[in-house]
Amino acid sequence: MGDTERERQRHRQREKQAPRRQPDMGLDPRSPGSHPRLQASLNHYAIRQYPGMNQLSSSLGGLSLQSSPQPESLRPVNLTQERNILPMAPVWPPVPNLNLDLKKLNCSPDSFRCTLTNIPQTQALLNKAKLPLGLLLHPFRDLTQLPVITSNTIVRCRSCRTYINPFVSFIDQRRWKCNLCYRVNDVPEEFMYNPVTRSYGEPHKRPEVQNSTVEFIASSDYMLRPPQPAVYLFVLDVSHNAVEAGYLTILCQSLLENLDKLPGDSRTRIGFMTFDSTIHFYNLQEGLSQPQMLIVSDIDDVFLPTPDSLLVNLYESKELIKDLLNALPNMFTNTRETHSALGPALQAAFKLMSPTGGRVSVFQTQLPSLGAGLLQSREDPNQRSSTKVVQHLGPATDFYKKLALDCSGQQTAVDLFLLSSQYSDLASLACMSKYSAGCIYYYPSFHFTHNPSQAEKLQKDLKRYLTRKIGFEAVMRIRCTKGLSMHTFHGNFFVRSTDLLSLANINPDAGFAVQLSIEENLTDTSLVCFQTALLYTSSKGERRIRVHTLCLPVVSSLADVYAGVDVQAAICLLANMAVDRSISSSLSDARDALVNAVVDSLSAYGSTVSNLQHSALIAPSSLKLFPLYVLALLKQKAFRTGTSTRLDDRVYAMCQIKCQPLVHLMKMIHPNLYRIDRLTDEGAIHVNDRVVPQPPLQKLSAEKLTREGAFLMDCGSVFYIWIGKSCDNNFIEDVLGYPNFASIPQKMTHLPELDTLSSERARSFITWLRDNRPLSPILHVVKDESPAKTEFFQHLIEDRTEAAFSYYEFLLHIQQQICK
Repeated sequence: MGDTERERQRHRQREKQAPRRQPDMGLDPRSPGSHPRLQASLNHYAIRQYPGMNQLSSSLGGLSLQSSPQPESLRPVNLTQERNILPMAPVWPPVPNLNLDLKKLNCSPDSFRCTLTNIPQTQALLNKAKLPLGLLLHPFRDLTQLPVITSNTIVRCRSCRTYINPFVSFIDQRRWKCNLCYRVNDVPEEFMYNPVTRSYGEPHKRPEVQNSTVEFIASSDYMLRPPQPAVYLFVLDVSHNAVEAGYLTILCQSLLENLDKLPGDSRTRIGFMTFDSTIHFYNLQEGLSQPQMLIVSDIDDVFLPTPDSLLVNLYESKELIKDLLNALPNMFTNTRETHSALGPALQAAFKLMSPTGGRVSVFQTQLPSLGAGLLQSREDPNQRSSTKVVQHLGPATDFYKKLALDCSGQQTAVDLFLLSSQYSDLASLACMSKYSAGCIYYYPSFHFTHNPSQAEKLQKDLKRYLTRKIGFEAVMRIRCTKGLSMHTFHGNFFVRSTDLLSLANINPDAGFAVQLSIEENLTDTSLVCFQTALLYTSSKGERRIRVHTLCLPVVSSLADVYAGVDVQAAICLLANMAVDRSISSSLSDARDALVNAVVDSLSAYGSTVSNLQHSALIAPSSLKLFPLYVLALLKQKAFRTGTSTRLDDRVYAMCQIKCQPLVHLMKMIHPNLYRIDRLTDEGAIHVNDRVVPQPPLQKLSAEKLTREGAFLMDCGSVFYIWIGKSCDNNFIEDVLGYPNFASIPQKMTHLPELDTLSSERARSFITWLRDNRPLSPILHVVKDESPAKTEFFQHLIEDRTEAAFSYYEFLLHIQQQICK
């Protein structure tokens, strides 16, 4: 089945589930269609208003909502009375209210979205709304369709360097007006010819002007040096702790299976280092009969024993590489070395990678205990459930940050795999990845035999990690319409100048966020645009530029601002801000700020609504999930208090918030719960010849669990299947493969492939949820009343716990704060 047919089915599905919206029958005479200024700035698009049920969004640039029937997103909702606030179907991002032509051309929210789809005209109006303004980006995500443009001339604005895009206007065939700084530019001769239609004289039909996401193959002007080859260095902890945990077997096996799938070309290079209290290098130079191990024991002044033979061509030395990978798991079996000289090993890796740049993958299983960068334990286990002060969320030393910045300067990113059963000070180690644009993988209590689900997860994550797309020596710049400015960036990178992010590596699973402010009034425009441009070297050595452009309307009334809130984008931006606040100030400050965000926005909204009862807590429909999501954040590992939380677990959750794309971050904040013992084909969707059931979402509360049922909770990186005590034996047998509840084992992490309709439906649904995830979720089958259920119940965020409000109590607390 084609993509379009699948989309149509999904759309029909959405239509069924979407709340009925009021048709916008009344048209304001001041609509943009009759606005002379807008006509001039967008002359070749007929700007028109269109009434009807399919008008998904609420407001229009410059159009006041007061004069027409109220859109669904502004419907007042009494939160304390409407107990089941969670919709049955997934929450879709609001569609910016543009005319049809622009709406069709706009950037996908999966790549680029804004917390407000209606941009306030002034900073004063934004301040009044008390809502965060910012962008969430997923710039390098895997795309099935991406227009790739090869052209001698990449057309950009002469003044602000914006790439030509669907939202510029052509004054005539020879001149175009920039949509960010409004400068008029000449259309170059080459641009007059359209390679797609093979016609001349229609510059507005070129692919760059028809697609808001494009990729250019760049010329030599975009290179400071010849494009680098793909270079991969693996730095492996082989201390007693590491060998005991047994990760080397999984890593070497994964590498052997995926060697030929590593992104790259005939120039790809690879190298290996291992370390305990000394550092071991491996000479894999073509021509040797077997790999040669070279040991450097002077960790205070690390040097490279043979600089030229440690990073070798993957294809020329493939047999030696395979020999090493087959030998490594058993080389250190009898080691007594308990120390870890991670810092010196990283210094050596930096020296080795500096001439080219590339990716360093570090596998670490304990606290670094020797040489530069050594760390002491900072966790007090008795303080894990403190409700007051949570300390040590920031790094203990600046060694790792400094090293990361050096790496970034030499186009080297460091990825960290932390596989540890005890405290390892992730708050300090994470700086290596954070500032070099690397990524962090964390496997608490990892053990090859004692914890098989973690071992399986590592294996699956490695397959994705080793084979996914990669961009080297990248920089990303975000531009926006004149009058808007960017200030705080969130993600893993180094900020090189006010709007330029240095990304030694970019991967398809990396997300970013940026906060915005309105510096000059936007009264002279009815549309604003944002553009992100990512310049990188592909693994095949091509210099490429991926460009995304987003267009949004400008509004002048507070009601319009509320009507266009993207509540999920807003919550993800607030989560990023709260992580920064936790580290720079304190966790309790960050928690207070999150609660205040709800109090302030609902209070500001309340002041715009006439005849409001003071006894009610009212929100516009667009913000009705805001209190629920903030409560979910307060109960999330990153920010929770009063519940025992290991320091490394908390810090990892904070790292995830800072670098996960919105779609994955939302599942981590507010998991999805489904009842799965009654799956049917009603409303199912078809994906690659598979029928995928679409059960309704359930609210995260124990009152939704019934002992007769089975429920699946999707937390992003973990799936739980909770089986009720009185669950139907037919379901247990058909899906789990056991005759009854009592016979289900305590530790079950797989669903068997059974030849029953129920099994097929359950597996099809879970596979569909699993697809397109950066991390492979572990599955835990949890029996009602088993000890493992505490983990599952922690995610039922609408319920009260000893340390935290229920959703209803939280609403009453918000109401009290507003009435103060």
